Formats: sequence, C-alpha cells, structure tokens
Amino acid sequence: MIRFDYARPTEVSDAVREGAAEQATYLAGGTNLVDLLKENVARPTRVVDIGRLPLAEIGETESGGLRLGALVTNSETAYDSRVQERYPLLSSAILAGATAQLRNAATNGGNINQRTRCYYFYDVATPCNKRNPGQGCGAIGGVNRIHAILGTSPHCIATHPSDMAVALAALQAEVRVTGSDGERVIPFADYHRLPGEEPWRDNTLKPGELVTAIDLPAERFTQNFTYLKLRDRLSYAFALVSVAVAMRIEDGRIAEARIALGGVAHKPWRRLEAEEVLVGRAPDRAAFDAATEVLLDGARGHGANDFKIPMARKAIPRALEQAAAGTPQSQTDKRLA
Repeated sequence: MIRFDYARPTEVSDAVREGAAEQATYLAGGTNLVDLLKENVARPTRVVDIGRLPLAEIGETESGGLRLGALVTNSETAYDSRVQERYPLLSSAILAGATAQLRNAATNGGNINQRTRCYYFYDVATPCNKRNPGQGCGAIGGVNRIHAILGTSPHCIATHPSDMAVALAALQAEVRVTGSDGERVIPFADYHRLPGEEPWRDNTLKPGELVTAIDLPAERFTQNFTYLKLRDRLSYAFALVSVAVAMRIEDGRIAEARIALGGVAHKPWRRLEAEEVLVGRAPDRAAFDAATEVLLDGARGHGANDFKIPMARKAIPRALEQAAAGTPQSQTDKRLA
C-alpha cells in the first residue's frame, strides 16, 4: 500500500502551498492518477484533492472567448451550448475520447495533464526513461505499435493520449496556471514538451503549479472544421492517428488553416509551415497533399508503428476534405464523413 498525506483545500492559494511539497500531486477527477497509483507508477507523499476549489465554471473572457475552468468535467464542456455553438471542434474532440462515464468524471485540467499510455511506462518491471530517468526506453526496439513517429528522441518515443488537447492546439488556446510565483498564461503550443533529453517532463509547468483554466480565443471556426480519429476500436480507444482541422474559406480560397495531429508525438503536433502552404489556395486535394507532406516531414517509424506514416498520409487530406466541405466527422456515427 502506498502511504501519503491527504489535503483538501478550498482556496487556490492553499492548494498551491500544499502542492509545493516535495513529491506532492494534485487530484481532480482521478481518472488517470488512480490508475498510476494502482500500477505503482505514481508514489506521491502528499495528495492534494482540488475538487473543492472554485474552478468549475465556464465563463466569458474580455476578449470575446470562453474560459473553461480546470475542474469543469469533459462532459460538461462538450455539451455546453456555448462550446457547441462557438467551438464545435473542441466538443467533437472531447466526445471522441474515453467513454461517457469517464468524461463525466475527467476534468479539463486533468485531461491535458494526463500521462502517456505507453506500455513500458505503466510496467514498473521494464525500463522507461519517463518513469525512471536513465533506465532506457523499452519501446525503442520493443513493442511500439502505438508509439510516436514525430518529434521523438533517443530517450523516448511515447505519445500524448489526449483528444481534447489536439483540438485545443488547433484552436490556439491558452492555459492559465497559478504557482508560488503567482499567475501566468502559457500558449498551448508551449504547454506540452517533446521528450528531448528530459522525457520525464510532460509539460512546462513549474513544480507545484496548478492549472486553473483554459482560455479559448474569440476566433471560433464554426463552419469548416473536423476531428478525425483513427483507432483500433470505434470507442474507448486512444488514437493511432487523429487530425484536428480548423479552416476559414473566403471566396473559394483558404484564408486560414490550422492542423494538429494526435497519436503521433509526445505533444499535439503542429507545423505552421504546413498551414502556410494552404493559405491562398483552393481547397483541393493538391493543396491538401502538399500540406500533408510538410506536416509529416521527418516522420519515422520504429518497426511495429511504421504503418502510422501511410495512415497519417491518408488521414490528413481526408480530414482537410471534411473540413473544407463543412461535413465534420460525426462522433456518434463513426463511418468516415
């Protein structure tokens, strides 16, 4: 049994103070942390239950966007009328993930902070640099069907599992955090990390910092968008490759495009150069194929996951076609639109 101290603060300042303790961890919905505790991967000395903090509301921002409280559940977010009307890409991505029961418990802050589902990370009997720095990466040369093809390092080829995070990357959201040094805002593109030399660091949070909200910008992409998720099962499965597209078309030309990939890297994968390829062009297959090649430049498989490269090469233009046609992928009828 893992022994730990337990705290249940009601104010953010108290939670941050408790969370600053060595080997402390925050508990929200618990849909990931409880698994990590069961598998002996997480061994905190203090668990700070943030469930009573005043962070469970969705509200307007001064700039015309929405602020999603960190403790708002995924279900509440996906079905919120403002999110569905103004940010349908986000609603769709959330509904593509997990199950209704899990979405009812999982929180927005917890979703973007969930840890990889790499087999070796969860098996404490195997080497994993993310779990124990310096041990090596069992997935390199091992069982790696679900692993990354982009942004990897010699130390780690794990992927980030969130669907919600892929949509937030495409929407260029911002993450609001509070720590012992006060509040700060992190652009979503800078929130998650590639493994590099420090694969154990999933994001750019400082020790003890707490996510309080996620801000969505005023620009909404309500007409031309899609979230396409390819996976082993039609439900309750993590993405092998997923594609979030947000597009604006004016006078038959692409005025703006955002593309983010999931299931292929340690963070939601975007390349601005790929999006720039599309601007000013007609929304046709030639343009989509050109953007795809830029987006996947440098992709490399590790054996069992080699199939992800041709899969992504087909999924990206398919998602772009869905968005351009205004026929987003349904998350209830899983057949491709």
